[in-house]
Amino acid sequence: MPTPTKGPRLGGSPSHEKMMLANLSASLFEHRSITTTVTKAKRLRPYAERLITIAKKGDLAARRQVVGKISAKNSTNQAIIHELFTVIAPAMAQREGGYTRITKIGNRKGDNAPMAVIELVMEPVSPKQAVVKEAEQAAAAPVEEESVEEVAEDTQVEEVTEETPAEETPAEETSEETEDK
Repeated sequence: MPTPTKGPRLGGSPSHEKMMLANLSASLFEHRSITTTVTKAKRLRPYAERLITIAKKGDLAARRQVVGKISAKNSTNQAIIHELFTVIAPAMAQREGGYTRITKIGNRKGDNAPMAVIELVMEPVSPKQAVVKEAEQAAAAPVEEESVEEVAEDTQVEEVTEETPAEETPAEETSEETEDK
């Protein structure tokens, strides 16, 4: 969790900041991507990711927590919360974090404020990341298990070498048979 900033919070009081973050997160869940200032996007990221983490639980208590964070007194926000629990949270089930992506897009024309696009990462976790996890787990495995695997591989190699002379044996027998004749 990021350290809270000191002084004015996004140009208003703390209660105003909470309402802005609630509205921004509702818009993010509704549209999957919004354009805002870099500062607001950076403040929105942990707030929205926390809501998604709560929504991944999927129970009634989690739904009530999210309703408490996003004021769901109107039908639009109720629909957004329903979509969060039925569409977004199941899509993020395999992901362990990093549900949002911030991309800087340049400065705003009027006041030259730095702008960014914050969007939900809806793509499934790539198989490459799963392979990396398996490799990390294999590297963390004890050395004893690796030596057992090496012994098993050596045994397989010996079996192959034993089969090779057996294949040559019929050829030798045929040469002996020709000599007898």
